[in-house]
Amino acid sequence: MLSEKLLKALNDQMNYEFESAHYYLAMAAYCADQDLDGFENFFLVQAEEERFHAMKFFNFINEMDGRATIQSMGEPKNEFESVLDVFNTALAHEESVTKRIYDLMKIAREEDEYATISWLNWFVDEQVEEEASMKAIISKLERIGESNHGIFMLDKELAQRTFTAPADEE
Repeated sequence: MLSEKLLKALNDQMNYEFESAHYYLAMAAYCADQDLDGFENFFLVQAEEERFHAMKFFNFINEMDGRATIQSMGEPKNEFESVLDVFNTALAHEESVTKRIYDLMKIAREEDEYATISWLNWFVDEQVEEEASMKAIISKLERIGESNHGIFMLDKELAQRTFTAPADEE
């Protein structure tokens, strides 16, 4: 049985994951407005992935005999100075997600809630991947600079991104 404190923290994170999807949709909309279809695709896939993460929390809460509670969302940032600004914003957001996951892990460890600790390990690993992905794209964007050809090539690369939920987790 989850403690009230841990249940609240899990619900808060579930809602934050839904809000993350909302943020990434705003980033996709900015990229679409800039005629960067590949960048738009990257963030649409990212939004889908965040919804998947939120539903993992939803399902885990229910499996642990808790009650998932849905909260309202704040308005995401909609205006950016450049596609580099979009990715820097996305990286800062992923770093905040990582901190939140670590905070959840801390609560679970303090409460000796081993099922939650085991389950949260997936998210710890996922955040390493999320941050690395954003950093790699930022690095490419910084190298490209203002090169239209470079942006076009990266846009084409990002258009190939897809999301497939792990088979054992759908």
